[in-house]
Amino acid sequence: MRPLKWISLLFALAALYDGVFGLLFLAAPGYPFQLFGVAPPNHMGYVQFPAALLLIFGLMFAAIASDPVGNRKLIPYGILLKLAYCGVTFSYWFSTDIPNMWKPLAVTDVVMAVLFAWAYVVVCSRAKEA
Repeated sequence: MRPLKWISLLFALAALYDGVFGLLFLAAPGYPFQLFGVAPPNHMGYVQFPAALLLIFGLMFAAIASDPVGNRKLIPYGILLKLAYCGVTFSYWFSTDIPNMWKPLAVTDVVMAVLFAWAYVVVCSRAKEA
């Protein structure tokens, strides 16, 4: 598969990943906390607002997937989103620990951040060729 096909697939998967989690935490914010036995915050708005942001980023990832070279300027925002989540999650994980429900998401996001950075280099070099 050509690199741009892989990049489109990567960002389509990211759109699906963030979209599913965004919808879950927006529509049923208490369910994941109940499922993992974690105390929810004192107001579900603290969960639903970030969930709505995930939906917005999911739409951005879908736009990147549809035209990676044309939408390459959006990729750094995706990298920053993933690094922001990982930075907060890993800092708490290693300093005071966090509930297990957040740990696999942080590991997944750090992998995505690295892949997004690789994709950014590839699409920027492709843009220079054109």
